[in-house]
Amino acid sequence: MNYLSLATIFYFIFATLTQVGGVIGFIKAKSRASLIAGLISGALLDLAGIMLVVRPERPQIGLGLGLVVTLLLLGRFAPAFFRTKKFMPAGMIFFLGLISLALTIAAFI
Repeated sequence: MNYLSLATIFYFIFATLTQVGGVIGFIKAKSRASLIAGLISGALLDLAGIMLVVRPERPQIGLGLGLVVTLLLLGRFAPAFFRTKKFMPAGMIFFLGLISLALTIAAFI
C-alpha cells in the first residue's frame, strides 16, 4: 500500500471523526459553531478522499484540498491543545492533523 492510498483512507477516517466531534460538541455544549465547523471540515475531507478515489491519476487536487483543511484544523486546534492540555477535542484533532499532514506530504513526494 502506497502513501496515496493511506492518505485516501485516512481522509475518510479523519472526516468521520471530525464530523462526530462536531455533533458531540453540539450535544454537550450546545455549540452550533462546533456542529457547523465539524460537518463542513468533515465534508471537505470526504471530498478530498473522493477526489483521490475518482481521479487517482491526478492526486494534486484531492491532496491539496486535504492539505488546506488539515492546516486549517491544525491552526485552530494546536494552540487550544497547547493551552489546555486536554485531549478532547483539541488533542485528538491535533494528533489526527499531524498524521494527515505527514501522509499528505508523503503522498505528494
